[in-house]
Amino acid sequence: MADIARITEVIEPEVKALGFDLVRVRIFGKSEVGDDEIALQIMAENPATGQLVIEDCVKLSHRISDRMDALEEAGETLIEEAYRLEVSSPGIDRPLTRSKDFANWAGHEIKVNLTAPVDGNRKGLTGELVGIDGDQITVDDKKSGRVTFPLGDIHSARLVLTDKLIAATRPLDVSGADEIVEEQED
Repeated sequence: MADIARITEVIEPEVKALGFDLVRVRIFGKSEVGDDEIALQIMAENPATGQLVIEDCVKLSHRISDRMDALEEAGETLIEEAYRLEVSSPGIDRPLTRSKDFANWAGHEIKVNLTAPVDGNRKGLTGELVGIDGDQITVDDKKSGRVTFPLGDIHSARLVLTDKLIAATRPLDVSGADEIVEEQED
């Protein structure tokens, strides 16, 4: 399997060069995407809006592709098998991957899967995100009550779509969403 740390190391400067913040780099296996190829998913956001519009995704996709192609031409292949590059905005029920995500979204409902069990051998929590203090995340879990655990113990975390979240989220810019752009292969 590909080295996510190395891929992130290559991609993050490309994201930053366009003025965006990297939210997540993830590889989905063939069985996860139901396809003949694996998928390299890049989530990024404009720090001013918390989203990427379609044009931003296109620019970032081209920039990442060009960088990975250049590395391959120089002899470094980051992903050995065929893959599909997916560049997207994190969306309203966004993954929480960085300390600042847990600070910014305190007061909203989240779903967390942990690598190490907490409070009665539970690895899955759903409830209101209280916040982050240092590297400790606190959640008012619906089943266990208030639970605190290290940020490093999180396997995955995301916001849960609620009316409160919808009300708190900036409207998405959907300009250009009706336009279909087809690119020709070289």
